[in-house]
This record gives sequence, C-alpha cells and structure tokens, in this order.
Amino acid sequence: MKIIFAGTPHFAASALVVLLEKYQVVAVLTQPDRPAGRGMQLTASPVKQLALQHGLPVLQPGTLKTDEAQCMIAALDADVMVVAAYGLILPKAVLQLPRYGCLNIHASLLPRWRGAAPIQRAILAGDSETGITIMQMDEGLDTGDMLLRHVCPITESDTAQTLHDKLAEIGATSILEALHLLQEHRLSPIKQDNEDACYAAKLLKSEAQIDWRQEARHIEHAVRAFNPFPVCHANFNGVAIKIWQAALCAAKQGEPGRVLAVDKQGITVACGDGALRLEVLQRPGGKAQPAAQFVQAMPIKVGDHFSIN
Repeated sequence: MKIIFAGTPHFAASALVVLLEKYQVVAVLTQPDRPAGRGMQLTASPVKQLALQHGLPVLQPGTLKTDEAQCMIAALDADVMVVAAYGLILPKAVLQLPRYGCLNIHASLLPRWRGAAPIQRAILAGDSETGITIMQMDEGLDTGDMLLRHVCPITESDTAQTLHDKLAEIGATSILEALHLLQEHRLSPIKQDNEDACYAAKLLKSEAQIDWRQEARHIEHAVRAFNPFPVCHANFNGVAIKIWQAALCAAKQGEPGRVLAVDKQGITVACGDGALRLEVLQRPGGKAQPAAQFVQAMPIKVGDHFSIN
C-alpha cells in the first residue's frame, strides 16, 4: 500500500515513525519551515526532520488549492493519504486523489472537540476522557465519517503535554489498525451526530491570563490545559508570574486574588469559589521553581494580593 503522509508537529511524527516500519511512504507533506527559537531561524517541522532522516521526498506547498500542488500529489499515485495535525485545508480535489481517500488521526472522541485544540479544550472543560478518532476526511472541519475510536482517560494530573504524549502513542497504533482493516475491507464508517458536536477553538494567549474571580476548579483546569503553552499567568505587583502547577484547596475562601497561606506546599490564593495552591511558578527571566524556592527570590506573604485579572 502506497501512502502519502501529511503532518507537521511531534504528534504527527509519532504516527509517521510507525508507518515507516510497516508501509511504503512515498512522500511527506508538511508545512513550510517557520522561524523558531531565540534567533528566529527557519526551522524544519518535526515531520520534515524525520522524513529527511529516512530519505523521503518532502513537499511543502503553502496551499493545496493550486493546480501545481494537486498535480504533484496526483503524480504520486497513492492508495491513501494519512493526515495528522497537518495544518492546511485539503480541498475536495485533493481528498479524491488517493484511491481510498484521506484518513485523519484526530485527538478527540468525535464529534466532541472538532477543531484546532482538542486536547487543551478537553482538559479545560473538565472532561473525564478523550481519545483518538480515525476519520475519513471530507470537506468539513473534522466532520467526516468515523472509522475507528479509542478512548483515553484524562487524569487529575494530566497537562496538555502529558495528554498529548498519550494520544500521540494511541494515534500511532490506531492508524496502523485502521490501515490493516482498510486492506481487508473491514472498516465500517459511522456518521457523526452533529447535534453532539462542539468546537475546539485555537488557543489564544489572552485566555491564559488568570481571573481570580473564576472558580478555583476552572483555574486549575486552565493551568493544566495551558501547560506547556501558552502557560497561565497572573500579575503580582505589576510582574507577570507564570503558573506551571497548581492544586485545589478544600474549604478555603476569601477575597479573590488574596493570598491566604504561604508554606512549603505552595502559595494559596482565594478564587471566586474556593482557593488554589500555586505549586510551581516562574518569574520573568527566571526558571520554573517550586513555591518554597520561588518566595525566597520574590517574597509573597499572607494578605498580599494578586491582580484580579
């Protein structure tokens, strides 16, 4: 089976690794190199780096809507295209080029969390589980028929990073299973129920600004959902402090933003409902530190206030 692989970040690279072991990958599609790092040097995506290591042809069109891009893909004469976090829209003409169409590895249990940030939105919403859906792509936004689904529990300690890593592994094994079933003509497409659909909007940095008037539970979800990006932050005496880890505190209440306790476990701050213990923090120019070390460099005491938002 001849496969075109389309993907860009580490999540996609995990799937490409296993496909290279089992199938003939004839080419890789990935987004153009982007500036990255402090020097803002043009950097190849994780998928491109992996493809080059294996000597695969790499195509990086800025859009797939041009005749030139579509002709390049058609010339590959692929049986199927596997897509994972590619980042470009696949027009109808491209979807129809491979013999079996395009299969997408999506990091949610569709139809819940269609869109760009399903992992973070699931944590932010307090979902108890998420998963991987292998989907037959159509022209809509994650609206195609479901071919395979595997559930992944969301633990109370999961961050976007840890959940990403779990789902990347499940996604890799799931696409192998789906391709095996495809070859045996044993895939049974199931239509999504649009009534149950919800949208996982792209993350905005502004969402990571903590509003202490919100419930402690919601803020704790946000701290985990926005780790490692864009990272929740709060203002203290005009300084933006990043919050990398926090925990709920039982039976604590006070004026939102007020520091209720400072001890070895963390800095306890009152919220609109309940309180949150800040356990790992980072000041500008510094490293992330446990609260006990953080307060030695930046003193915070009971009665102090974080800005409301």
